[in-house]
Formats: sequence, C-alpha cells, structure tokens
Amino acid sequence: MAKSPIVDQYGRHIEYDQLTEEVAGPRVMGVRQIWHPSVASGLTPGRLANILQAAAEGNAHDYLTLAEEMEERDLHYASVLGTRRLGLGGLQVRIEAFSDDAEDVRRADALRELVDSPEFGELQADQTDALGKGYAVSEIIWDRSGKTWTPERFEARDQRFFKFDQETGRELRLLDDADMVNGLALAPYKFIVHYPRIRSGLPIRGGLARLAAVGYMCKAWTWKDWMAFADIFGMPMRVGRYGPGASKDDIGVLMSAVANLGSDAAAVIPDSMRIDFTQAVQVAGAGQFFQGLAEWWDKQISKATLGQTMTADDGSSMAQARVHDGIRLDLLEADAKALSNTLNRGLVRPWCDLNFAPGRGYPKLVVVVPQPEDTKALVSALQILVPMGLEVEQSVIRDKLSLPEPDKGAKLLHAPSQAPADAPPLAQALNREQPRRAADVPDIVDSQVRTLEQTVAAPLDDMVDDIRELLDSVNSLEEFRDRLIEVYPDMNTTQLADAMADGMAAAHLAGRWDVVRGL
Repeated sequence: MAKSPIVDQYGRHIEYDQLTEEVAGPRVMGVRQIWHPSVASGLTPGRLANILQAAAEGNAHDYLTLAEEMEERDLHYASVLGTRRLGLGGLQVRIEAFSDDAEDVRRADALRELVDSPEFGELQADQTDALGKGYAVSEIIWDRSGKTWTPERFEARDQRFFKFDQETGRELRLLDDADMVNGLALAPYKFIVHYPRIRSGLPIRGGLARLAAVGYMCKAWTWKDWMAFADIFGMPMRVGRYGPGASKDDIGVLMSAVANLGSDAAAVIPDSMRIDFTQAVQVAGAGQFFQGLAEWWDKQISKATLGQTMTADDGSSMAQARVHDGIRLDLLEADAKALSNTLNRGLVRPWCDLNFAPGRGYPKLVVVVPQPEDTKALVSALQILVPMGLEVEQSVIRDKLSLPEPDKGAKLLHAPSQAPADAPPLAQALNREQPRRAADVPDIVDSQVRTLEQTVAAPLDDMVDDIRELLDSVNSLEEFRDRLIEVYPDMNTTQLADAMADGMAAAHLAGRWDVVRGL
C-alpha cells in the first residue's frame, strides 16, 4: 500500500489506499457479524456479575449486547439516556481560526463548509452512543474524486466489532479474521473513536449502562412479580379435592378444571371431585409496594444518567427544577468538551493534514453549550459602565440578546430625541452621543414661558396661600366673594410685577435677535 510522509499523532504513516475503502464493515462469515444472541433474557445477579467482570477483563461482547438491549426493553432508561444523547447531539458547532492570518482564516472557512454538511450532523449524533456503552466508533470513508480529500460519509460501526488490547485496556483494536485474538491496529486517519470521559479508568468501565445494569435487572424482577400479582389480583383461591382412589388422569382433569376457572369461569369435573373457593388473600398495599420499588430504581437511573430526578421523575416547583437543570447543564458541558476534543483529534487534524500543507496550527472545532444570559443584569451593567467610558461593540451585545443585525432599509427603533432628567444614565449617554438635529433646538417662546414660570412661582405661591387662608375662615361662597377684596392690599405683588417686566423685556430682545439673525 502507498504510504504518505504524513504521520498521525502517534507517528504512524498514513496509507492512502485504506482511506477510500471500508475496512471495518460487517461480514456474513467471520468475527464481525451483526446477529447476536440475547443476554438480557433471564438475567440473574450471578450472570450479570460475570458479564461485568468479563467486560473489565477485555471480553465486552455480552456487556455491549446487554447495553443495547437495556435501551430496547427499559422505557425509563431509554428516555433519560435519550435525553442526554439528544442534548449533546443537538448542540451547535463553532469553528475558530488558529490565527488572524489569511491562510488560517481560509482553512477555518473550508472547515465550516464541512461542518454544515448533513453527514457531519449524523456523525455528531452517532458519537453520542458512547455515553451508554463507554465508546463509539465511526469509520471515515474518504472521497478523492475532486481536488481535495472530503469525507464522503461517516459509518457508525458496532462496538462489538472492536476490542481493547490486553496489555493496557485502552488501545482499541479491530476484530478481524487475520488476528482473532488480538485484533488489528486501527488505520490512522480512518476512524473517529469517542470516549465520553464520564469517569476515570478503563474506557469500557465508563459507560452509563454499567451503572444502570443493576437497576435494570432489579426492576425487571419487580415488573415480572408485579404483572404476576396483577394477573391473580382479587381472584379467590380455588382448591380442587379428589378422593383416595383418583388416578393420575383424574388428577390432571381436576387440575385443568381449577386452572380454567380463573380464565374461562367454566369447568367440567366428575361427581367424585369438587372445587372449593376460599376468600381472596388480603393484599391491600401490595400494588403500591411494587410501584414504589420500580419508581425507586427509576430515580437511581435518573441520577446516574442526568445527575438529577426533578425533570425526569419528580414534579416540583419551578425554582427547584431550575437548580436541578443547572446540575444537568454541568454534565452537558463536560460531554460537549469531550466530544470537541474527539472531533478535533479524529476529524479536524486528518482533514487539514490531507488537504493543506503541514506545519501550521489547526482550526478549532468547539461544540457550544448555550449559557442562560441574564439580560436584565447585562443591561443594568451597561447603563452604568457605558457612561463611564466603557466601549462595547454592538455585535457582541446583539449576540448576547439574540438580536439579528438589522437589514438595510428596515424601520429601526431609536432613542428619544432628548432624554428626560430622570432617565437612566445609559439613555442620557445615548442621547449625548447622537448629533443634535435642527428640530432638537428648543423654541424661543417655550424657553421664555418656562423662565417666566420659574420666576413667578414663589410670589404666586404666597398669593395662593393668602387666598386659601381666607377660604378656610369663611362659612359660604358668598362671604368668600365679598371678603376677597380685603385680601388684596396684603398681597406682595412687587415680585410678580418685576418678573412680568423682565419677561416682557426678554421677549422684546429675543424678537430683535430673530430679526437680526434673519437678515
């Protein structure tokens, strides 16, 4: 096979011929078959212990089959595991250039086109299968028909097609007829292997299925006993009696008659036999016992998978649900970080090495977990910091508030032309930053009126107080009318007269200024 001078992170040379071929596909004959016998049927504690021990020692075939069957048979486990998988698989991806250099920006733009393809979305969803089983493998089928190496598709491979090496338990190898004991080393730049990093230690011991296996087995027993109880609940005990001379055939007829009474409510027996009915056993609360036991195991599985029970099992207050949802957000952030590392290592680096000159940094792929933004706190902070001189880019604030860039010609909202005195600091700052338009210049008459109102406010208040005092001392409106003239000599009208004279003089001067300015 033709080898490339390009080597992967482990120093292995790339073999071009393998990149465009399927090397880990299933086969009808051989060690990579798609048909596997059931493991979950009749599961016992001893059998489960042997399965988990064998997986830890390198033989994980039965454990992986059990993990698959658990998702098919346990509705609750399938639900909570699906919630965590969908939460990770539905996250958006951001591409960051290695630097602002034109070549690095070009590589980042090309990678964005690859990430936007439907095939990448399928890859992201397939890789989340590692959460349950401990690891997931996707084979890259490269396309070289054009000028560049492009992933034609990503084939999700059955985890049972692989095994870990016996020496370290960490190197994943491909099962193949060429080496059925140790398997073959994975071809470089051919496979994307994701480990979710749920816990430290051997990868095969890190899947959620290992945590949930005991709960699945116990709940399966509970469910079986519960259904058996429901089948006979409320039915009276039937006792068949036969004489000392009854043959085996007679006893078989009686047994069949007793059994048929439970379902058919009819039976035929000889005269020498009889069936007695006794009162049903008192089983009050037995149904709640089975239900409580099954729900308890469901909660343990929810804790192991989602880190909480509030959104999966318990209906409680919104405040409590938000707290528990935050714990689940921590798990999602850890899952996203692990998946980002896997995709950078297994996809971004091979794609860059095959298509661009080596020796430069790689663009970075980030699986983004959206953070809940406290918009009220953000706006409050801007109201204080912007007037103090903080320069904030509009695009950053638009992104945090999820506001798109306005289209050209769109009708936009604007700040008021003049912020009132009691407006927030941010509104006043925005008003100062806007250029003053001609329409914003205050009218001269309005200015004179406001000035006159402020000047005469004090003497008018004194006059009003005198009139109010007179009104309080009279007994009728007629008396108030007759005595009103008595108050006038005591009123101080000098300030009011002076203010009116000043206002007239100011108005006269303002009129003359308008005439001079208009010439």
